[in-house]
Amino acid sequence: MSDPVQERGLFASLRRLLSTALEMAQVRLELLGTEIELEKRRLFDGLLWGAVALLVLGLGLALLCGFVVLLFWDGYRVAAAGVMALVFLVASGLLMREARRRLHSPTGLIGTSVSELKRDLAGLKASGQHEQR
Repeated sequence: MSDPVQERGLFASLRRLLSTALEMAQVRLELLGTEIELEKRRLFDGLLWGAVALLVLGLGLALLCGFVVLLFWDGYRVAAAGVMALVFLVASGLLMREARRRLHSPTGLIGTSVSELKRDLAGLKASGQHEQR
């Protein structure tokens, strides 16, 4: 028979409205986070197929290097192989460093926003409970 004491008044109504709006925003941001995770997986699949294509391209370049070495077989085969290997190693190192720089994400995409909304919501609920007393 005893109902919890309900807040009354304009400020209590505004607080409940703001609390509801923050809850809705939190749900929407979590949904956005899920969609972004799915997009990241799709991107990863594309990158995986791209990596396989690059592997096949690398095999083709290795065969091309072998062809060049065979062309210079008489006098410059060691120099030709060394120069091509050095060029490919330096290029791959630079490309890997650039790829790592572009893919590095120090924090989650919207994790900070979701945690801030949770903190705001908890603060609003706590201040509403203090006024009920």
